[in-house]
Amino acid sequence: MSTFSGVIVPMVTPFRRDEGQTINYEAGEQLVERIIAGGASGIFTFGSNGEFHVCTPDEKIEFSKFVIEKVAGRVPVYVGTGSCSTREAVEMSKRAEDAGASAVSVINPYFMKVSDAEIEGYYEAVAESVKIPVLMYNIPKSTGTNLSPEVVARVAEIDNVKGVKDSSGNMENLAAYIEAARGKDVDVLVGSDGKISAAHALGASGAIAGTANLITNVVVSLWRALEEGDSEAAASYQADVEPIRDVLHMGSTPQTLKRALELAGVPVGPARRPVAETTPEVDEKVRAMLDHYGIAHE
Repeated sequence: MSTFSGVIVPMVTPFRRDEGQTINYEAGEQLVERIIAGGASGIFTFGSNGEFHVCTPDEKIEFSKFVIEKVAGRVPVYVGTGSCSTREAVEMSKRAEDAGASAVSVINPYFMKVSDAEIEGYYEAVAESVKIPVLMYNIPKSTGTNLSPEVVARVAEIDNVKGVKDSSGNMENLAAYIEAARGKDVDVLVGSDGKISAAHALGASGAIAGTANLITNVVVSLWRALEEGDSEAAASYQADVEPIRDVLHMGSTPQTLKRALELAGVPVGPARRPVAETTPEVDEKVRAMLDHYGIAHE
């Protein structure tokens, strides 16, 4: 049985427009309820869309604990705990486990170049520090390093490493991960929303889909159609992911996604600085996208 499956939503972290751009817990609860009502299989805090890279360790743990409490066991909650530092990744993973996380998602070290052996040692240290499942997170456009299938295969031998999320957008890479995980109790998830159908065809067990913050029902319906073998419906739903993706490409992650949610009545605020507010011209395109989905907005 899969540890990670279905549509998992890497929820955005809501910020206020105060001087410190503090976390808006009330908006967080509203977004949690929206995601669960849309039929998501899980929630993931402090991934790329959750702006982990501009949040403090305490912010990440405290808000994740809040989300876990509000979810109250209705779906699993995964917490992003990866870091450039093995020490910090271990500490954060322990704190996430103590907060009640169902699993931890661990991005590989970034900024500096590390060897495959060093990456493996990093994941081994994190996995040994907790009892809950560990999900490897590959996003080479942001880390500068693509986790090789050989590294994934070796790390997958660790007992509580139960999955890998591939946001490379490269289907050959994802297929190689699926081959590396074969025979092991390890799930492969796709993190590229435009390629969910292609990933499912290769054997992916689920999708971690940023677009599902806003169009949860579309992405959930896509996955359901794929699982039911309804290729015509799946093709239609996959195509219907494109209008929001077109808008998301107009700004830095998750600038336009948060603006879309805000205009739709979920006050998640802006992305944290240095990312700026969206322009009136982009707002106009966001509103047109919301109209396409029939989502009421300001």
